[in-house]
Amino acid sequence: MADLQASLSSLVQRLEAAVSRLEKTQGQGQSASLSSRDLPLMDAATSVAVDASVSAFDSLIETHVGRVLSASQQIGGQILQGSQLLKDAFFIERSIVLAISKCKQPDTTELQKLLKPLGDAITKGSTLTDGKRTDAYNHLKVIVESLAALTWVAFMGKDTGMSFPATHVEESWQAAEFYNNKVLVEFRNKDASHVEWAKSIKELYVPGLRDYTKKFHATGPAWNAKGISCSDFLASCTGSAPKPTGRAGPPPPPPGAPPPLPPMVATSTDVAGGSRQGMNAVFKEISKGEAVTSGLKKVTADMKTKNRTDRSGAVPAAAGLTRDSKDSAAATASVKVAPTKFELQMDRKWVIENQIANKDLVINKCNAWQSVYIFGCRDCVIQINGKVNNITLDKCRKTGVVFKDVVSAFEVVNCTSVEVQCQNTAPSISVDNTTGCQIYLSKNSLGTCITTAKSSEINVLVPGATENSDLVEHALAEQFQSFFRDGSFITTPVSHSGG
Repeated sequence: MADLQASLSSLVQRLEAAVSRLEKTQGQGQSASLSSRDLPLMDAATSVAVDASVSAFDSLIETHVGRVLSASQQIGGQILQGSQLLKDAFFIERSIVLAISKCKQPDTTELQKLLKPLGDAITKGSTLTDGKRTDAYNHLKVIVESLAALTWVAFMGKDTGMSFPATHVEESWQAAEFYNNKVLVEFRNKDASHVEWAKSIKELYVPGLRDYTKKFHATGPAWNAKGISCSDFLASCTGSAPKPTGRAGPPPPPPGAPPPLPPMVATSTDVAGGSRQGMNAVFKEISKGEAVTSGLKKVTADMKTKNRTDRSGAVPAAAGLTRDSKDSAAATASVKVAPTKFELQMDRKWVIENQIANKDLVINKCNAWQSVYIFGCRDCVIQINGKVNNITLDKCRKTGVVFKDVVSAFEVVNCTSVEVQCQNTAPSISVDNTTGCQIYLSKNSLGTCITTAKSSEINVLVPGATENSDLVEHALAEQFQSFFRDGSFITTPVSHSGG
């Protein structure tokens, strides 16, 4: 017991020294990079050198997280605060990786206790984008979306619905990459520090964390079959032993609820379940018989509209409203009245309609025989994880769609300020009667046929020459000129050059 107390005291002293060095470095305005001295290199429970998987994770933090912090230090503000939260989440994950190397595979209860600090960190991270939208919104969304990659430690088998760790990291990063690309496009010719930040956080996850999990935890967390129980490990780290005295202070707080699982899409079964509860309440009221009307108020003749003198049939125009404001009010009212939908119809068609300011619309379970129809959405992000037959984006505004594979075509119709990102393949993308459309293509989708009609402000972004190159933006022609030659018209796009 005395040895355990001494080891805990030593560990806490080292952590305090590391924090002091970081605070001193940041206070002097220097780079917030990490070094191996800032990482706990000994296991508090056994006072022995850490496993190779833990050392590799320490290197990941020192190299990649340190690079993100250095870039954020140059930017400051909310981006620095968000990057600090990212660092905290990786340090928490480091303690879980240490537990994996020392412990036998835990049961569900033990795992929940172990993962609770990580879940708390991810929940805290989700609040970064709450409130009024700021200039750092895209940076913060990158952090918020990417933190889901850390939940690979919750993998307990294919039956749990999670992908293998390396695949899970890649899938989680894809949601964050949508916003990371926005940062690169916005700042590539403005501020190199923002571009460095975006590149460094991408390399933290891909290839950084992805390759780490592929090497040490390819088929799931590599628990130590000959190790101690997770409960014993937690007890040794949470103060079951006597608390150290003096300047060292108490040991770290106990780990403990698993992180929230990746967002699951609401299927038609879920929707039906919710409405079923409402209908049960309705039928319960109906079963009262005549008593159901006992609480209704009697309407006398003078209360009827046709007999009231203070009402006229004409509806007066609202005072002080211009024509534009009336149209805007009418449009707002129509949006509020329109019912929202997110459901799979007849097991063939995903329907997403009239969603407002919803950034977490995800379709996970889909196949190549299903289609996706998105209508009337505003300020939303829809992610489609899988291959589908076709996708239609109709009458949407300020909405982004991220998809992997489409068999036939992606259609954009009657939209304003929308973004489309193809992560793998799409034979064709058509844009009709649309103002403002950003199309992001991957290396596998460069052969896509893009058709436009009655549309303007169409830009296509393609990968650069190398993996580390910035995206290259191309504007599609909006104007054309035609000449009658040899019995037929020849039409070519109009090219503009500055004088």
